[in-house]
Amino acid sequence: MAEGMEEGRDESAAGETVIRAAGGVVRRHGERGLEVLVVHRPQYDDWSLPKGKCEPDESDEDCAVREVEEETGLLCDLGDELPATVYHDARGRLKRARYWSMTPREGSLSFRHEVDAGRWLPLAEAKALLSYERDVAVLAALEASDEVRG
Repeated sequence: MAEGMEEGRDESAAGETVIRAAGGVVRRHGERGLEVLVVHRPQYDDWSLPKGKCEPDESDEDCAVREVEEETGLLCDLGDELPATVYHDARGRLKRARYWSMTPREGSLSFRHEVDAGRWLPLAEAKALLSYERDVAVLAALEASDEVRG
């Protein structure tokens, strides 16, 4: 195990423990053009992007794929990396979440592991529904990316 990496945690420059998390912006071309998947977490009554904590010795990329599949039932391929978010979670711990653009490869939409609903929405509607500005910034980066603009 790399120094400073224990149970999905590392140390920030200030010495504060950082919880590592990863997830994705799952996207498809639907009836209304480009759509992204946002999920509802009943524990927090919020709308967010699918993500979760990294396991010990798990890469952020592997965590992102695993967490998206666990929460949505969709096994996805990774696209471009999007900006990470850094914030304090509900328990006051510093958390860093890395995100990737993702395209579903197989599976069917089903909600498990902390998620009870999801919606495929065009970017503007998804931004309006998301509960956190940090998630809106991730979608804005996707919108500005070459991967989406073509």
